[in-house]
Amino acid sequence: MKLLRVSSDKRHLVTEDGKPFYFLGDTAWELFHALDRDEALSYLRTRKEQGFNMIQAVVLAELDGLRTPNAYGRTPLLQDESGAFDPEKPDLTGEYSYFDHVEYIVSEAEKLGLYIGMLPTWGDKWNKLWGVGPEIFTPENAYSYGKWLAGRFSHHSNLLWILGGDRPLTEERHFRIIDAMAEGLKAGDGGKFLMTLHPTGSRSSAEVLAGRAWIDFHMNQSGHGFPTKPCYELLAEALAADPDKPAMDGEPCYEDHAVNFKEENGYFDAVDVRLAAWRNLLSGACGNTYGHSSVWCMRRDPTPYWPNTWETALRRPGAELLRVYRDFIRAHDLSSFRPIGNAVKGNAHDANYVAAAVSGDSAWLYIPCGAPVEIELSALPFTPEKMRLFEPTLGTLSEPMPFPEDRRIVFPARGAGRGMDYLLELT
Repeated sequence: MKLLRVSSDKRHLVTEDGKPFYFLGDTAWELFHALDRDEALSYLRTRKEQGFNMIQAVVLAELDGLRTPNAYGRTPLLQDESGAFDPEKPDLTGEYSYFDHVEYIVSEAEKLGLYIGMLPTWGDKWNKLWGVGPEIFTPENAYSYGKWLAGRFSHHSNLLWILGGDRPLTEERHFRIIDAMAEGLKAGDGGKFLMTLHPTGSRSSAEVLAGRAWIDFHMNQSGHGFPTKPCYELLAEALAADPDKPAMDGEPCYEDHAVNFKEENGYFDAVDVRLAAWRNLLSGACGNTYGHSSVWCMRRDPTPYWPNTWETALRRPGAELLRVYRDFIRAHDLSSFRPIGNAVKGNAHDANYVAAAVSGDSAWLYIPCGAPVEIELSALPFTPEKMRLFEPTLGTLSEPMPFPEDRRIVFPARGAGRGMDYLLELT
């Protein structure tokens, strides 16, 4: 596989031979910790077939990843003289050690052409603001662990590093730990793999780490709350940070996830997944990550809060529709897309917000609720003559239609409302 790099315009990702790469991720945080080898291979094959190219997974996992063993009864770290888990003492003894299992999964992903966005640790291991922890990292052992981990997996070509792990950097020691781990990773792999940081909900790595040289591209987490800052606003802020770097949403709302983590608020669904994905794409993202509430944790026992097992959840509608998203990306040169926020008149930042991008003498607009819109001609570098309608649930594109003289776009037979989203191409 080709190594990943940042494009010369500092807005996109490319492979080392210069070919465009749009990060199509899945959050499988507990992949290394929870699944055995047959299960992991089944998971990877399914995601490959659905069109994903990146799997985000954590080495020292969130769900008691230091004390609860993996599928083969192994834990990742040995304990020191005081009984504390020591990041400088990975358990490497015997057959099927924890890191041998990680090696197997990374290797199988590489064979399938899948990249792994590897988190060295979940954030509760350096900031136990919530979760089970325990906090085990200092700047000194964070550097040593990072260097060892990167050296251990540097023979692969399908990795990038994701630091952080859903916890905020609120104290000086947090910054020192993260910086030291990043320095260790670079020392271990010689700077071979790209690096970013996964922030906490409704935040971006650009907010507190924009000037860090080790961050190659920014990652946002638009997350699972509502109402919170929408994905396109987070993305615009990250892309405006100095210096210029690509940015993406590494954790939008998960399919079948309770809104604000409360069942009584209802659940995000495939429509919400589409809204985030297409808005991110047309707002200038270098990638987008899908997630499912039962897949990230590899849920085995359904409950009212988690109604799916991880296996049944793999085929939920939001994940299956990523094929359409993938095919659209493959069919277009995203490096030529320029986001515009005022493509329609009165483009309020609400449920009807229209994300749009222009490319040469064409433009794409994502109409989220199918409601009538009036095109703002002054926002376009050309005068539209034709238009086509693209169905994001089917991947179909209509025959060209004349652009209306009054600039008002509406398809009466199609209706409007939630789930009636479509893309409009103007040429």
